[in-house]
Amino acid sequence: MARESFAIGSWRVRAGQARELELPITRLVTGADVSLPVRIVHGREEGPAVWLAAAIHGDEVVGVEVIRRVLEGLSPRQLRGTVIAVPVVNVLGFMNGTRYLPDRRDLNRSFPGSARGSLAARIAHLFMTEVVAKCEVGIDLHTGSDARSNLPQVRADLDDPQTRALAQAFGAPVMLHARIRDGSLRHAARERGTKVLLYEAGEPLRFDDFAIEPGVVGVRRVLAALGMVDPVEPPEQQSLVSRSSSWVRAKSTGILHLEAHLGQVVETGQRLGGLSDTFGRRLRLVHAHRPGIVIGRTQAPLVNSGDALVHIAGLEDVALTEQAAEDVVHDELSDDHPA
Repeated sequence: MARESFAIGSWRVRAGQARELELPITRLVTGADVSLPVRIVHGREEGPAVWLAAAIHGDEVVGVEVIRRVLEGLSPRQLRGTVIAVPVVNVLGFMNGTRYLPDRRDLNRSFPGSARGSLAARIAHLFMTEVVAKCEVGIDLHTGSDARSNLPQVRADLDDPQTRALAQAFGAPVMLHARIRDGSLRHAARERGTKVLLYEAGEPLRFDDFAIEPGVVGVRRVLAALGMVDPVEPPEQQSLVSRSSSWVRAKSTGILHLEAHLGQVVETGQRLGGLSDTFGRRLRLVHAHRPGIVIGRTQAPLVNSGDALVHIAGLEDVALTEQAAEDVVHDELSDDHPA
């Protein structure tokens, strides 16, 4: 018996086919329509439904490329289940190269949204009803914000056995038990019963290969773990596990010379860099405030007192050596990368 077609919006996609379509969002003052671009890959055989989403923040382009490369390798005739890919959720922000919507709202604080609310609320509601509601698993792709770069990492509810298994299958260098933010897509989707992984890697407005390739391979591994595609080679190293993270913040205003690199394991009090004035006089050194692994860092050379500089995640395996951590991230990021 043939598998049923997949319904979304006013369209139906037959089993064994892929289709690109647009879900209407709004109309600009110029009269042009703005729509949510979606690609449905509806497998010939039964299986789970998974959504892939990127650019909820319009300047986070890494996930757009991750989805493009994943879709290149998906055949609806061989896929078991259905993939709903939304490479650009914040269409207006993406067109302008900005994080937020035109009204300065953060789309990732607007879920689950409302059909009669603000523009952000309406986009969130559309995504929830037409995408999230039809899937059991979701992968939300992000990068760092505000001139920050992130080590490839998965943030998820690691206390949920199924979600943790998917995070392990993804195989990012680090998986972090991250708290849920009210209004986020991850929060709203989890409330609907969806298992959600949030992938963070790279920095805004850049195609960083060290961030893209682990994302592509990670998504493929998750699809393989769900039985939707053929098995994929597992990661050489298991993900390091963290249940807490915090930022080292600037204690002075100045010009930052940061020595810490992504993936580096640090100890409390270890030197991470320094702040100088415009004449090169040293104002203050920057030290690690906790042991752990560097999962994020600023790219900005000019910082004000209180600015976030280095993001350190504590590790569950306190006996982990720096060499072991370097082995985990070696294929994704070289030590001399500008991170």
